[in-house]
Amino acid sequence: MNKPGKDGGPQNPLNAYSEDYHLALWITGRKVSGSWAHADEKSSVYELKAYVQNVFKRIGLALNTLQVEEFENSIFSNALRYKLRSGKTVAELGEVSRSMLKLTDVDQPVFFADINWDELLNATRKIEVSFSELPKYPAVRRDLALLIDKDIRFGEIERLAYQTESKLLKEITLFDVYEGKNMQLSKKSYAVSFLLQDESQTLNDVRIEKVMSKFIQVFESKLGAQLR
Repeated sequence: MNKPGKDGGPQNPLNAYSEDYHLALWITGRKVSGSWAHADEKSSVYELKAYVQNVFKRIGLALNTLQVEEFENSIFSNALRYKLRSGKTVAELGEVSRSMLKLTDVDQPVFFADINWDELLNATRKIEVSFSELPKYPAVRRDLALLIDKDIRFGEIERLAYQTESKLLKEITLFDVYEGKNMQLSKKSYAVSFLLQDESQTLNDVRIEKVMSKFIQVFESKLGAQLR
């Protein structure tokens, strides 16, 4: 959309408004259907989250420079907000609330992402593009299932993880959240994935376990987390 100009002088009524460029993504229904090689699979918020994070990566915005917080509003029933260190929001994504779906007569889950394109471009404007050889040594993924208080946000886990291991930790993602049956009312379960890589040598089990032990110790001491 075009941004209104200010060449109309102080009397121009459009001066009170501004328009930003946004990229909106929606997914619903089945991600995979009728494939002989793959079981039917429904779309999910985690699929949408991967799309949004891929946009960040392709445009040059490092995930570890973003703050992630959970929220709810009239549009989303459960959602994540990505913010720059300056506090400006670059994206929001989540599951559209039932009340919003009812207004549009939609009877199946819809997942929506809103990326503030102007803020995203401003955040990456000064980033210099560099090229390097592909790493010779493979990355390793490890998962943790954490039992935590409901008021703890994923952004806190992410921040502590990067503070604990900034060299080997390449990516941290939240791939499942569980609340409900057989769970204390004040608790929730987070399934968190950690991608580790040393570009100078192969990571062996001893180093991997040492890093994961540090994560566990920090989450237990700082957040009161428990392993499930």
